[in-house]
Parts: sequence; C-alpha cells; structure tokens
Amino acid sequence: NCVGHVDVYSDDRQTHWDTNYKAVSDLVDLCNEHKKSLVHMSTDFVYCNSVDNASEKDVPVHPRNWYGYTKLLSDAHVQLKSNDFLLVRTSYKPYPFPYNKAWTSQEGNFDYVDVIAGLVTKLIEGNMKGVYNVGTKTKTMFDLAKQTNSEVLPSADLYHDTMPTNVTMNLGKLAEAL
Repeated sequence: NCVGHVDVYSDDRQTHWDTNYKAVSDLVDLCNEHKKSLVHMSTDFVYCNSVDNASEKDVPVHPRNWYGYTKLLSDAHVQLKSNDFLLVRTSYKPYPFPYNKAWTSQEGNFDYVDVIAGLVTKLIEGNMKGVYNVGTKTKTMFDLAKQTNSEVLPSADLYHDTMPTNVTMNLGKLAEAL
C-alpha cells in the first residue's frame, strides 16, 4: 500500500483521515479476508517529537500535523488487525532533488526513491514481517540534495512549523534482515 495523502502542510483533517487511516483499515480487512500479505508504506514522521534514532520498539509520539497523526493511527491499526504484514517506516525523495533550497535543520535517514525502493524490495523478497525502519545513514536534507543538485542552496528555516527537525531512525533491524 503506497497510497497516502502526503501533503504534510495541509490542515485538511478529513482528507488525511480518509486516505491515511480509513482506506488502510479497509485494506487490512480485504487482505485478511483473502489471506493476502499487506506491505504498508508508512513514514518516519511517526517518530517526530520522539527520541533520536528511534527503533521499531520505541513508542511514537503525537506528530505535529494531520499527516503524521493519521499515519501513526494506520500503523497501529495494521499492527493490531492485520494477519500478515510488512510495515515500512521510511521517507523517500524525488531524484534528482528538484528544489532550489534544502533544509540544513532537518535530519533523518531519508534517501532517494530508487534507493529506498531497493531496500523495501529486499525485505519483500526475504519474506520479512513486522515493522521495519528503512533508510540510509543519517544526513540533513541539504546533504541529500547536494548529491544530485549542485546548485541547491542551504536553508535553516523549515517551510512550516509542523515540519519535524529530527526524524532519525535506528536501522539495526533492517541491517540484520539484509
């Protein structure tokens, strides 16, 4: 399940609720009914306001936006109700980095979509189950952007006050699985 309302700046509670939670709830029921595995893409945003380098066993804390909150709720629903699942907490960015500025104040394990997709594919091929943090070494958004956009400018100010500055995750379980 890669479907999600990912407009993290949006205050449109209902669209986030319908897409990121209600649709997932229905999908869990459908997969259970047909005895299918669910691969569910979540987000590192569930860890914002939590601990640095959060592991899959750390308790996520209430995110500061409807996006993170509804993704957190759907994660809990998948874990509680799904009979067979792989839940991936991650963050991926378009390749090459398309914007003219990138934050120096946001740190995480995000990477480009092709890199993250490769890691998720390995988990699926390995028949991994449960919750996995998926990402690469910790970096700022600016560090990532510089890899593919030599003209990107650093920006310390986040675009919106609901954006987390630290979404670092512990990747130990991923390393063991791969």
